[in-house]
Amino acid sequence: MKPWNIEICDVTLRDGEQTPGVSFSCQEKVEIAQQLDTIGIELIEAGFPAVSPNEKQCVKTIANLGLTARVCGFARARVPDVATAIDCDVDMVSIFIPTSELHVRLKFKKPREQVLEDALGVIDFAIDHGVQVRFAAEDASRTDLPFLKEVYRRASEHGAVLLSFADTVGCLIPSEMQRIMTELVASADKPLCAHCHNDMGCAVANTITAAQAGAFQLHTTVNGIGERAGNASLEEVLVALRMKGGVERYDLSHLTGLSHMVEKFSGITLPRNKPVTGDLAFSHESGIHIAAILEDPASYEYFPPEMVGSQRRFILGKHTGKKALEHVMGSLGCELTEKQVCRVLDLVKDHSEHKCNITPDVLKKLIRKAQQENA
Repeated sequence: MKPWNIEICDVTLRDGEQTPGVSFSCQEKVEIAQQLDTIGIELIEAGFPAVSPNEKQCVKTIANLGLTARVCGFARARVPDVATAIDCDVDMVSIFIPTSELHVRLKFKKPREQVLEDALGVIDFAIDHGVQVRFAAEDASRTDLPFLKEVYRRASEHGAVLLSFADTVGCLIPSEMQRIMTELVASADKPLCAHCHNDMGCAVANTITAAQAGAFQLHTTVNGIGERAGNASLEEVLVALRMKGGVERYDLSHLTGLSHMVEKFSGITLPRNKPVTGDLAFSHESGIHIAAILEDPASYEYFPPEMVGSQRRFILGKHTGKKALEHVMGSLGCELTEKQVCRVLDLVKDHSEHKCNITPDVLKKLIRKAQQENA
């Protein structure tokens, strides 16, 4: 299979930090950026330099780490914002304007054509100062296509090298993304970017669909953090690209470690059943499943835990079978008679019926009880 033609721009340090209540220290941002670079992420959006002097210093620090990844700064279509970003030594400035009638009316109270004209002058300023420009349409998913195409055409004429499509309120479903992105890719003369929010739980699906439709740059955040319900999850997008898009150049073995790092730094606890990096992502309780996995893990795992730096776990409970129990007890160095094994299995099922976790210590107690009853 020919690999999909894509690159990743991770926006954890900017959009991810806009999660309510989240604020990364400069050192935390550096550590996240270094891990993203190790994975092979091509572009890191390091922050919004105009927000504060500290934010500017953090972006400048990351831009000067000597990473293989390019570093991007975020900016409104205002010369002072762009000048501040350029002063951070970034490789690229992402300049955005709202394009939907709703957003333009609320924020500018003037014709959107005038908003666009003003923004084009800011692109010219950035280009004149030797920095690449990604031009982003905020609320693009609620912008009529004829105007959106005009926005991208004019931005391209003024030197923007990337044209970004933002589903700012997460209002699209994949079929809509497929239709819109296909039309935009066909009409634009520069690569398209997909920036998806997760308000209806479609951010990852929409991002992968956009890639299938020809979008080049895919925007992600670690653990899918971001405003409101968040953005497209980096780890889920990268696994989908590996398994469905034939994209094998990223080192996915660091994903679980990075995910837990961002969980710690952000204070946002991962759901236990979070795909790819959650505690239960490679955990199995069903006796039928475990018996098959012991023969061939691919029977119930589409991709191996080692691929993403994780490991498989067998959880004992009411659905546990004899083979699974014997495997777990064997890992603890326990040798029991057939009768004792059957008794332990009964005790495990009874214990879990009362919503009690079968921890290693609990299992050892149940084993001792079975041994005493069947000495």
